[in-house]
Amino acid sequence: MTSLLTCVEIPATSTPLYSVIWLHGLGADGHDFESVVPELTLNKAEQINFIFPNAPIQAVTINGGMKMHSWYDILVASLDREVAVEDIYISSAQIEQLIQREIDKGIKAENILLAGFSQGGVIALHTGLRYPQKLAGIIALSTYLPTTEQLKTERATVNNDIPIFMAHGTMDSIVHMPIAKQVFSNLKAMNYPINWHEYPMQHSLCMEEIRDISHFINHVF
Repeated sequence: MTSLLTCVEIPATSTPLYSVIWLHGLGADGHDFESVVPELTLNKAEQINFIFPNAPIQAVTINGGMKMHSWYDILVASLDREVAVEDIYISSAQIEQLIQREIDKGIKAENILLAGFSQGGVIALHTGLRYPQKLAGIIALSTYLPTTEQLKTERATVNNDIPIFMAHGTMDSIVHMPIAKQVFSNLKAMNYPINWHEYPMQHSLCMEEIRDISHFINHVF
């Protein structure tokens, strides 16, 4: 059993009915997207738990072996990035534990949304598309999916219809947009209800994107 991740949390102010588990990118931590919550315009805001897990601290090969919060090791800084796939599965198992923790609190699985930025988006997609209970949706920001091939045999049929919000910056120099666009095309070809959004920005978030994320959350909750 892997150890439960530490988390930054913004609990619901009323009876919680929904949970958003939002995963940060490489080298950041659970506080990274905490400030986005007040910017969201959500109909059910007071009933939503926001959970921002901290990735494990581990050595990252492309950063000279420096230790930092990382969901998986990146081995080669190529365009399509060679990664330690086994790390993705380990991190995904830890997110599944957090989902179960929310279920144990009385939140229905179908009211739990996974969101992630960059590395966090990889884990959100990897976990959500394989999760054995129906989830609310997936928000995949400035990200890609190194395990698309494995997904063909590992996908959970219960989440075949999971709504996916995928967004990217047209000037992203960290995760190049064609890599993300290919993932979008692959998931579309696998008949997932996925929508693509792009914004004139770098590897980051913008206000227009936050508005679109608000619409998406309001739609799935």
